[in-house]
Amino acid sequence: MKLSCAVLDDYQDVALRTADWSSVADAVDVDVFREHIDGEDALVDAIGKHEIVVIMRERTPFPRSVLARLPRLRLLVTTGPGNASVDMAAAAEQGVVVCGTGGTLEPTAELTWALILGLARSLPAETAALRSGGPWQQTVGTDIVGSTLGVIGLGRLGRQVAKIGQAFGADVVAWSQNLTAEAAAEAGVRRADSLEELLEVSDFVTIHLVLSDRTRGLLGAPELARMRPTAYLVNTSRGPIVDEDALVDALRAGRIAGAGLDVFAVEPLPADHPFRSLPTVLATPHLGYVSRRTYDIFFREAVEDIAAFLAGAPVRRIA
Repeated sequence: MKLSCAVLDDYQDVALRTADWSSVADAVDVDVFREHIDGEDALVDAIGKHEIVVIMRERTPFPRSVLARLPRLRLLVTTGPGNASVDMAAAAEQGVVVCGTGGTLEPTAELTWALILGLARSLPAETAALRSGGPWQQTVGTDIVGSTLGVIGLGRLGRQVAKIGQAFGADVVAWSQNLTAEAAAEAGVRRADSLEELLEVSDFVTIHLVLSDRTRGLLGAPELARMRPTAYLVNTSRGPIVDEDALVDALRAGRIAGAGLDVFAVEPLPADHPFRSLPTVLATPHLGYVSRRTYDIFFREAVEDIAAFLAGAPVRRIA
């Protein structure tokens, strides 16, 4: 008898076309869910019959309360090498094997710069005017060369973003709670003595931190008040690192020039959220990791995880 596999949040309907599923076709029936399933009751109703579930990053959380209501679940595959939205301890207690996949960093760095450049040259306003027959040339762009780029979090991704900034001719300053002057020097950037200093001197601030108890709400109203009124904030990391209400207030009041956002506290972003309509926001629907090369890795290795589990030898096991 075949097992049943659910693939969740396949927004672009590419899971079955991106990878070759033939290696598990004789043992597994696959159901693909393109639309996000909102709410625990609806999720349990939709996937309660499935022994295998493949999830796309953190689009659908699997806390203990959900796992406890899925007694048939045997294998949970998450794209990427880890997933903070899955309760690994609960999965282990329940006997659910959790496996991951590889991933890439470059697409998020590229999107970060797409947002920075789009803000610097006022692309939302200028392209909207061009399409609607509005004014020809409304704005004067901000130069990257000679500007100061503030990088919050100088890990592998932050270093990539910093390197691109240096190639554009920006002066790069970085800060994180554990960043040393030596590590900053190795990356060829200056270390700010504090988050407040970085915010005060930067023309562009970009966030590259892992969401944790230490970083949740790291940028609230007091921190945003430190930024220059001509400065831009970019977040391709995790939405809750920034206090969204405080950011909306700062944007509405013109206390900062604009924001480039790819991540949000609630995803998909509610239809009436101010980020959808504020003219100084350049927003994308969490596209940082969404690239062909990344998806090739995600789904190919998800199939490999399923095949290995069926063979009794799980690979890339997380829990």
